Amino acid sequence: MKLIDLNRDGGIGANSLYCQLGDFHFVVDSGLHPKQVGRLAAPDLRPLQGVDLDLIIITHCHLDHIGSLPLLMRAFPDTPVVLTAPSRMLIDRMLHNSANVMVREREEKGVQDYPLFTHEEIDRVMPRMHAHPFNHPKKFSGRDDEIEFTFYPAGHIAGAAGVGIVHKHRRIFFTGDVLFEAQRTLGPAKFPHAHADTLVMETTRGATERVEGRERRLEVVRLIDTINDTLQRGGSVLIPVFALGRMQEILAILHDAKKFGKLVESPIFATGLGLDLCDIFDEIARKTGLVHFTRTILKDLKVRKSPRDLTPGKQPGEQGIYVVSSGMVVENTPSYTLASCLLGNAKNSIGFVGYADPDTPGGQLQAAKKGEEFLFAASHVKSKVRCQIERFDLSGHADREELVDFAVQSTPRSIVITHGDPPARAWFMQELAAKLPHAKLLDPVPLKSYRV
Repeated sequence: MKLIDLNRDGGIGANSLYCQLGDFHFVVDSGLHPKQVGRLAAPDLRPLQGVDLDLIIITHCHLDHIGSLPLLMRAFPDTPVVLTAPSRMLIDRMLHNSANVMVREREEKGVQDYPLFTHEEIDRVMPRMHAHPFNHPKKFSGRDDEIEFTFYPAGHIAGAAGVGIVHKHRRIFFTGDVLFEAQRTLGPAKFPHAHADTLVMETTRGATERVEGRERRLEVVRLIDTINDTLQRGGSVLIPVFALGRMQEILAILHDAKKFGKLVESPIFATGLGLDLCDIFDEIARKTGLVHFTRTILKDLKVRKSPRDLTPGKQPGEQGIYVVSSGMVVENTPSYTLASCLLGNAKNSIGFVGYADPDTPGGQLQAAKKGEEFLFAASHVKSKVRCQIERFDLSGHADREELVDFAVQSTPRSIVITHGDPPARAWFMQELAAKLPHAKLLDPVPLKSYRV
């Protein structure tokens, strides 16, 4: 297999892999890098010049995997896209939201490349996106060759898939982003227990050591306890979340706690894209049964839209639980404004429930010490760190040990590692070399061509 990582910066970002099996050419994912802007945020498509691309495969709908898809489809106007049914239901809303964000960033930050694509272009390419069910092998014939692909549930978020590919007698497996534990809204990954000649695997949590006593069930209890303690001392709670997956998961956890009398009575606020996606989750639940989330959760919790008239640096007018994006508290988002409002009061809490890049405000808040001054530069607010800041291990990604165990049982001849920062990749390379000494290991350099 020929393989090129099109993510020009490597790490976790504009995830996109070009692969060639025999005379069959395909790309897995086409994301946007969250820390870059303009065309530099998209994958570098130059290695695809002159390629007759047969197929585009999408593993799931987070923007670091789909955010540049219209650009790839524009470059290859006849190439179909395959994805799971839940992803097909989500991707339209996610791409339109991305276009809105780019228009806003062009106005606010002067990014001349934005928008990279328009709403009209999204509408035009949607008919080329074809939904396929989980666990049903599908042969796909390209111009000169064919493959068989199968989607397998990957946990992580609604619609996320691992992808098994068979070409002649060779088996390749792409984990995509994977979680082997059940969530409140979604079942665990169900990958095949079978040999793979080549395994392409994510490495997100490679630098995160498993901590005893941090089981998901206990972390949920600790989250609810922290919320209750904060409310009882007169404070408000900010839970920064990703709009897709994490907001629905946290609302479902709050719903369970309330149902069993474990949650202190309080207003619950949410806003933006995440609330719109709750409606799509309800549709996915009704049509496929693949998620456990309905509009009833919003109704039972009496979720209200987060107030728009918040003044950065000033305590919100109403005490409550604020479940808002972005999960990394990036500038000019509801969670950024609310963090600036809550940080300076010791009664309040900020509870992180997912990954936050160390260079984002969310990562910087987690590293901040009590009493330090913290600058919210985009809001022109400086505040002392007085509120309680906690991190709850409710990641949507598998523990590194679980991924190594999966790699070992797959008995691959070669392993390609992706979707991880350099320390995470380094841990996997060392551990896999010890556990699978006869396997060929590859940590691909961006834009370099490999034979695997």
